[in-house]
Amino acid sequence: MAFDLDNVRVFLAAIDHGSFSAAARALGRVPSAVSMTIAHLEAELDLPLFDRAGREPVPTPQALALVPQARRLAEQLGQLNRHALSMTQGLEPSLVIAVAPELLAATPWSDALITLSGEFPLLAIEVLTAPQADALAMLKSGRAQLALVFERQGLDPSEQFQEVARETLVAVAAASHPMLAREAAALRDEHLIAERQILVAGRDACDVDKRISVSRVQWRTDSPVAALRMVSAGLGWAWLPSGFVRASLASGELVQIPAGNFTTALQLYVDVVWTQTRPLGLAARRFVELLNGRSGCSGAIASDRAAPPASAATISDSVPGRANLSAARPRAGKRRSSAALG
Repeated sequence: MAFDLDNVRVFLAAIDHGSFSAAARALGRVPSAVSMTIAHLEAELDLPLFDRAGREPVPTPQALALVPQARRLAEQLGQLNRHALSMTQGLEPSLVIAVAPELLAATPWSDALITLSGEFPLLAIEVLTAPQADALAMLKSGRAQLALVFERQGLDPSEQFQEVARETLVAVAAASHPMLAREAAALRDEHLIAERQILVAGRDACDVDKRISVSRVQWRTDSPVAALRMVSAGLGWAWLPSGFVRASLASGELVQIPAGNFTTALQLYVDVVWTQTRPLGLAARRFVELLNGRSGCSGAIASDRAAPPASAATISDSVPGRANLSAARPRAGKRRSSAALG
């Protein structure tokens, strides 16, 4: 085969530097070696690449026609070499990230991927969306290396994590929902408990987040989009991310439920999670660093988080089916991040 990595580099150097001697200096070779490489290439191609009639060789039209493809080839070979070098330094062959769909708009994960794609252009990346419990199950099964999820109710010793953002869940209902018309004043916890709740949850029926599981009657879905449609249709109320329902609230289609004895805004931290048993590769570590750096989240540990004011009203934990709805409820004993990335 006529073209290889070496003679492509020599060919482009001769084009870019205007002479064989200048190309030789740029490549750290003697001029005769560059001249010989070009001559051998011309012989193998049976094609004149440089006109040597003048003082300096001039690229022929045929040579200029080959330049764009030669540059692409050189860039691809360079990427291949850099990718191979990165793999020797711990770069994984591919990166799979499982994301709870409610968080697709809550963190700058796509910005982190833009940077990652520039640093590792040949890395294969897969982004999967799944309810939080299912995303964590993918993580534990090895299907994904990272999961982007809401903070969990407790610490799992098999997990490591880093806080990267915050998100606020708001209790919303359709503006036309009968309970809003029926109750002239602000609603109380007993009103919500009696109304149908649209609950975004995993496919496992046993998977229930007690922080947001309130009503005695619940319809479940694994999709926040489906939940939004059902709430908008007046089929029930739901906890949904504030950013996800912002447009619906602004248009008046939905309203944040007015409450008299509890808050209807629940702030949760967003974690990127991985497992203790599978150390992160180079790209996964970089992704976590990018998320942590771009999110603006301080990554404060739970014990550093401000507890809710003493006057903040909550739905009692002692009543079955009721959730603790205090905003910014800290996780007892949670550390700044569960482990170093290295």
